[in-house]
Parts: sequence; C-alpha cells; structure tokens
Amino acid sequence: MAPENASTPAPGDVQPEIDVSSLTAVLDGEYAGIRDLVRTNLATYASVLEEADDLDIGAFRERVREIVVKMAATGQTGMGFPAEYGGGGDVGASIAAFETLAFGDLSVLVKVGVQFGLFGGAILHLGTERHHDAHLPDLITGQLMGCFAMTETGHGSNVQALGTVARYDAASREFVITTPDDHARKDYIGNAARHAELAVVFAQLEVDGRSRGVHAFVVPLRTGGETAPGVRIEDDGRKMGLNGVDNGRIWFDGVRVPREALLNKFADVTPEGVYESAIDNPNRRFFTMLGTLVQGRVSVAGAGIGVAKVALAIATKYAVRRRQFEAAPDSEEQVLLDYGLHQRRLLPLIARTYALHVAQDVVRTQLHEVFSGIEDDAQARRRLESRAAGLKALGTWHATRVVQECREACGGAGYLAVNRFAALKSDSDVFTTFEGDNHVLLQLVAKGLLTDHASEFEDLDQRGMVRYVTNLAVDTVIERTSAHKLLERVRDLLPGGDEWDREAGLLDSEYQLAMVRFREEHMLAGLARRIKRGIDQKRDPGAVFSQVQDHVIALARAHVERLVTEAFVDKVRALPEGGEKAALALLCDLFALSTIEADRAWFMEHGRLTVQRSKAISREVNDLCRKVRPLAVDLVDAWGIPSAMLRAPDLVG
Repeated sequence: MAPENASTPAPGDVQPEIDVSSLTAVLDGEYAGIRDLVRTNLATYASVLEEADDLDIGAFRERVREIVVKMAATGQTGMGFPAEYGGGGDVGASIAAFETLAFGDLSVLVKVGVQFGLFGGAILHLGTERHHDAHLPDLITGQLMGCFAMTETGHGSNVQALGTVARYDAASREFVITTPDDHARKDYIGNAARHAELAVVFAQLEVDGRSRGVHAFVVPLRTGGETAPGVRIEDDGRKMGLNGVDNGRIWFDGVRVPREALLNKFADVTPEGVYESAIDNPNRRFFTMLGTLVQGRVSVAGAGIGVAKVALAIATKYAVRRRQFEAAPDSEEQVLLDYGLHQRRLLPLIARTYALHVAQDVVRTQLHEVFSGIEDDAQARRRLESRAAGLKALGTWHATRVVQECREACGGAGYLAVNRFAALKSDSDVFTTFEGDNHVLLQLVAKGLLTDHASEFEDLDQRGMVRYVTNLAVDTVIERTSAHKLLERVRDLLPGGDEWDREAGLLDSEYQLAMVRFREEHMLAGLARRIKRGIDQKRDPGAVFSQVQDHVIALARAHVERLVTEAFVDKVRALPEGGEKAALALLCDLFALSTIEADRAWFMEHGRLTVQRSKAISREVNDLCRKVRPLAVDLVDAWGIPSAMLRAPDLVG
C-alpha cells in the first residue's frame, strides 16, 4: 500500500498496490528463514553502530569479535559448512546470510567474511579430510580464529607472482616458509594483527629445487596469544574504515610446518619429496585452486548491493519527510521526492538495486549448484567465475555511487555521523578493490568472452589470449556475435521498421533486451578486430592488449549489464499477476531504459538511436520515475532492513 505522503498519481495512471510483506517474500525467496535469523541478530546487536564511533580501536575490535562469535552460536555464519562438522550444509544459504548481514555494521560483516568465507573457505575447499577434522569444528564456532594470507605488499591481483616461498625439506618432512623481502610480506590481512591463531598462507612451492607454483599451507601464527617462533606481525593501523577488523602484515623467517600443513586437495608432496597432482598443467591447476574461492566474490557483490539498499532506504525516507520550497505562492512546501530531479536522482538507483538483487540471486544459485555438485563441470565453473567477477565489479561500484548520491540527497544531515552515511561511505569503499580490483575482474570477464570460455581458458596469459584471438578467423568471431542479425531483430521489434524516432515499443522488454544484446556483441566483434589488426601489424601482443583495454572494460560492462537485464526480465515474467509483478515491471522498465539512456552516446554513434528516439527514452524515464514515486517507500521497506540498522534519527525519524 502506498504511504500517506505519496504524491498523487496523474489522471489515467493505474498504480500497483503493493503488499510489502509479500514483496519481501518474493525478494527473500527460498532463504527467508536464514535472512530473518540474520535480521534478528542484527537487531540484537544494533548497539555496535554507536560503539563503532564511541570505542577506541582496540576495544572496538574486541567488540566486533565478540559479536561475530555470538552470531556464530546461532548457526548464522556456518551455513556453508558440512553438517557433520556443525555447519548447515547449504552454500546458497551462507551467501544469503552474508548479503543480509550487510545491513548492519560492516566491520562485523568483513570479520565474518574473513573468518568463515576466506579462512574457513580455504580450509574447506582446498584442504582434505585431515584439515577438516583438525580445524572445521572450532573454526565454525569462532573459537579458532584464522586469516587468509594471500595478498603481499608487492603483489595483489597477480597472485601467480607471489614472493613468499615454501621449500620442502625431505629430511625433516617439513615445509619451510620464508618471506624473502619486504615486497613479499603478507599485507592488509584481516584478523592478522590481533586475533588469528592460524593462517592459510599462499606461497611458491619448491620441491627438490623445482618451483611448482602457488600453493596454500596452514601455518600457526600464535600460540597461547604469543606470536609463534619465526613469525613477525605488524598492525596495519587505522584505516579509512572497517576499524573493527584487525588488518596486519606478516613476515615468515624460516617457519617450519609439517608436510600435512599443505592444503592438498589438488596437489600433494609425498614424504620422500615427490610432487603429485591430478592436474598436469600448472596454470590450469592454479586457476582450479583459485576457482574454488569464487564464493568470496559472490559474497562481496551481495554485500555491495546490501549497502546500496541501506543508503537508499535512508535517503528515500528522508525525501518523503523533508520539505523544501513551495510549489506555488501561499502553498505548503513540497517534500523532496515530489521534485522531478530528486526522483531522477533516487528512483533509477532503486530500480538498478532491484535489478542487481535479482542478478545476485542467479549467481548465488549457480554457486550453490556448482559447489553442491548439482551442476559441477568445467564449463559451469567458468560461467560462474565470469559472472561472479562481473557482478562483483558492478555491484560494488553501484554501492559507492549510491552512498555518495544518497548522502548528497540528504544535504547537511547526511554528513552527520549519527545518520550513518559516514560509516557506510568509509566502510564500503574498499569493496571495489578487495576480492579483486574491479578493473582486473572485468578484464577476466572480457577474456572469457574473447575465448568463448574455451578449454584453453586457464592456460592463457595476456599474450596467449591475444594470440588465441588472433588465430581465430575474424569472420568466425563476427558470425558468432551476429551483429547484423541483432540489427535486423531490433528493427523488427520497432513499429515502422527503420523509423527509429517513434516512441512505441520502448516498454517492450524484447526491444530493451535487443538493444543491450546488440551493444555487447557489437563491442565483442569490434574488440576482436582491433586485436587482430594490431597483431597483423606485427606489434607486441602485450602492447596491443594494453592499447585496447578501454574497449575491454566497456565490453565487460556491457556483458554484465546484459546479464542483469535478462535476469530482471526473466524474474518479472515468471511472477504471477498482481501488484508485486506490476511494481517490479515498472522497475524493470526503469532500469533497462535508464541503462540505455546512460550509454546513449554509444547507441547513437552506432546507429541504434536517433536524436528523437533518445529524447523519447529520456521522457519515458521521467514518466516511469513519476509512476514509481508513490511506491518508493514501500519498495525500500520491502528489503526488510531492521529499523535499528537505519540509525538515522534526523532523517527517518
């Protein structure tokens, strides 16, 4: 039901009637139970939002740890682990829980992610029964704290070039872990500075003088609260945000761990010092190992979307309370959301957040199916890895954009710490760079598109990928992208064929889909041509790729936006008739057309929009904003954010 302070619809408009609880049920889907458990836990520990401002950094870190352990006792954080070790045995539920946790304090969220997602996920997915038996029961309860020591000061995204070394000593049957220089020190490692007893350390494995690439080892950091021999730890200190998480630097000086410390799901070393792996190709082995950790990217994407929901809920509720200027002499001042500009600022962002929520549902389902063995083959894993990387990039960039826009939309009140935007902004900013820098992730997405996720995918470095594309016949690439066929399809969808300036058809989802599909596939064909042209000119493959990176990123963005659009359209089509479907259909149209509008320069440059039709799309977006406006408060309420989490007394009452 529309709120009392909703604007009056224009004559002739039929407004959908929304039942908020019914829409929440649609959004929560099969994981309503675990989401409600997280909401209850968030409300129970809502005081942490104030404590983040009031406590010193040491006390706040301890408070965050205490909350994480108490949440673990409810079963919330262990959903993704096997039941026989005390978990819930449901990977999808674990992601849904993490997404919902993003409504609360983000230090708690990240502490959960480090402990149960990264550290716990590495033990679970890279280790075998001996590691599971030794560590999972206490890890799941939070009694055993650990960290995920991959990133180094000198190496972030380029994991294959890590500097830490693990040499096997056959005489003692131990690995010797060494940090050769400061560039190889582990850095920014969550849980390292204070709480972690164990670390999953990624290092270059050397056996009998031969390098075997990056592998993971379980290494003690502390015993009885004291730093282990040969280990040096330094606190990273105060950060831009997330100061409830104890990030630190770690050095290893000849630290010895038993042979069994190697997480040996994909490779092992015999007591005598013989390296064994069922995956012969070292690149493929490396990417298979990293692929098991894709859960982190799916989680961060969901967290970014959750942050956007909180910011939009606060700004929308403020916009229907705050009045500014009268519409006519002697009239009452208007509420902010009745202004067309304010609608333009917030409502397309609400629509995009809904679209990303639906797309996240698709990725979560794919993750669950792959990790539960329902659909676990090489092709399914490649699709999952690509989709997770792309959605992580778009979802976290969306969060950053939304928080800033919503802060500005709340004026000076939004600048006060008590109204939560300060914490949202500082705590979520790092989402765009952890679990993979967004630009690097989008290059991975484009790499998959260029190689069509071929079996050679894991074997290709940048130069290899360029050569692979070059060896394809350009005509084959063009045929695969079928740009000319899409052009015909777009024209068929429009009344009047080539009369692109006609307004009819803009709200046809087939037209919207055809536009975003055409953009992606035209970009793919164009990028392949550019790469081939550079190689035909005998230029260095690395230089060729570097010079087309802007096209690479544009292609990947277009690909992910196409996936998001398709997911939203499919969701709306699958719903039964009713107010919820009608409301989501409005949002779907608003998302699709505002996406086309945002890139109208490209569509006009490539003959897909005339000036007249571009203007028609802008008029339609404005009209859709006006239609969505009476539903705005219900739409943000349907996200089910506990009222205590909004923590904005000056803005939402």
